[in-house]
Amino acid sequence: MRKQIIVGNWKMFKTNSQAIEFIKSVDSKVKADENIIAGIAVPSIMLSDVQKVAKNIVISAQNCYFEQEGAFTGEISVPMLQDLGIKYAVIGHSERRDIFGETDEMINNKAKALLAASITPILCCGESLKTYEDGTTIDWVKSQITKGFEGISADDAKKVVIAYEPIWAIGTGKVATPEIAQNVCKEIRDIIKNIYNQNVADEILIQYGGSVKPENIKDILDQTDIDGALVGGASLIEDSYLGLVNYKG
Repeated sequence: MRKQIIVGNWKMFKTNSQAIEFIKSVDSKVKADENIIAGIAVPSIMLSDVQKVAKNIVISAQNCYFEQEGAFTGEISVPMLQDLGIKYAVIGHSERRDIFGETDEMINNKAKALLAASITPILCCGESLKTYEDGTTIDWVKSQITKGFEGISADDAKKVVIAYEPIWAIGTGKVATPEIAQNVCKEIRDIIKNIYNQNVADEILIQYGGSVKPENIKDILDQTDIDGALVGGASLIEDSYLGLVNYKG
């Protein structure tokens, strides 16, 4: 039985003091469940302080760079994350791809660097509204997954979390129906099977992201091939975040 992983992605919201207050307030209210990983991906300047106060919540980075060190102004290296004890990092988010021009090759290099440091990559994939309406979602996602996992061993592939986020459902209020989300996540699992084998496909965790809320998370996570959620706006409010990670009651 695969675990579930529910991670709030705060993007560029909250100040450091607000983040500390939030974590202190909700951390003890996250219900203990060994089968659910509850996390929050925070801006890099908050990582150190919130990591110190989080006990039940896993703190994730929102990004990293693949070089160990060097003249890369503004970037965050994997050793920096290691030194803070960070165990997860989101990579390949559509905003990083679209706004900052990150390529599949860069994301693949990030995944390799994180895996080498025993940090779990949360590797995002997803299609635009045009791609969805053109009926080419699977081809698009297959390309992202194939390139993102290039050169990664089967043993390491099992450690990656894949986050399927249709771009047309991020922050728009639109949400893929549980059936649509399940269909794409099942296809992603089949893509992993074809790249590696059935064992890797059975073990890898696949999240859905895109306007997930406490009201719809149960229906989404009841789907066979959806193992969690990557949540934006709904993770910024205390009661809402708790409604997500404690959705089983």
